[in-house]
Amino acid sequence: MLLPTSYKAFAFEEKHGKLQPVEVEWKDPQPNEVVIKVLACGICGGDEVVEQQSLPTGLPRIPGHEIIGDIVAISPTERQFKIGERVSAGWHGGHCFTCNDCRAGDFMVCSQRKINGIFCDGGFAEYATIRSEAIVRVPKGMNPAEAAPLLCAGVTTFNSLRHMTLKHGDIVAVQGIGGLGHLGIQFANKMGYHVVALSSSAPKKDIALELGASDYLDGSQSDQAAELQKLGGAKVIMCCAPDAKHMTSLLYGLANGGTLLVLGAPLEEFSVPALLIINKHLNI
Repeated sequence: MLLPTSYKAFAFEEKHGKLQPVEVEWKDPQPNEVVIKVLACGICGGDEVVEQQSLPTGLPRIPGHEIIGDIVAISPTERQFKIGERVSAGWHGGHCFTCNDCRAGDFMVCSQRKINGIFCDGGFAEYATIRSEAIVRVPKGMNPAEAAPLLCAGVTTFNSLRHMTLKHGDIVAVQGIGGLGHLGIQFANKMGYHVVALSSSAPKKDIALELGASDYLDGSQSDQAAELQKLGGAKVIMCCAPDAKHMTSLLYGLANGGTLLVLGAPLEEFSVPALLIINKHLNI
């Protein structure tokens, strides 16, 4: 396969700057790395981490962590993946295997962890170099543009929801019907839960019901926490929009033993009513 000497990408070069076109010099993959030709890369709120420098990512930095592409180069020591395979990569960009957390199998909090598009260059480019432990194969029959967001928004909602202690028919409320929320509704519905969509926009009602919500509560028209209690209280509220004040108010919509699941994390702190947490055995 003929490989380029350089390729095009878009990078943030300064804090609060705009994405700029850049030319990147080709580098052969090192051990435990593959190079993929990018077919699709989703746009995520996490990309703002680089633009705002809310984490010290280093600049310039090519963002993008919902990546799908075909492998075009591997290192001589690569044994698991082959040139031509279609793979994908998400937020998790690799781990060290040797720190205490890695040895316990909790790679996401590895002390030396990589984050694609944050601490290493990501998928807003023609090619991306990804660590091989951080990729997964993708069926070639899937539309790359449709599947790419599953690598972050999809993993975030599905993986967190499957770890909740829930029974068939329990109420799962989904706050914020955007990039995370529209997938959260679908997963919760297919898992057999009673899904209540929470938003403050009337036009979101139709799409929420179409995706599988049984109820829609418009926060501009009603007290969502009070309405949830009328339904019996939510066992889980998936907070998909980063609104700290709203998250605090939604704690009052949980059933006894319920969980506020914070997925769209606000940068500011949010307050917690301690007596409510204690009296109702709530979890965050």
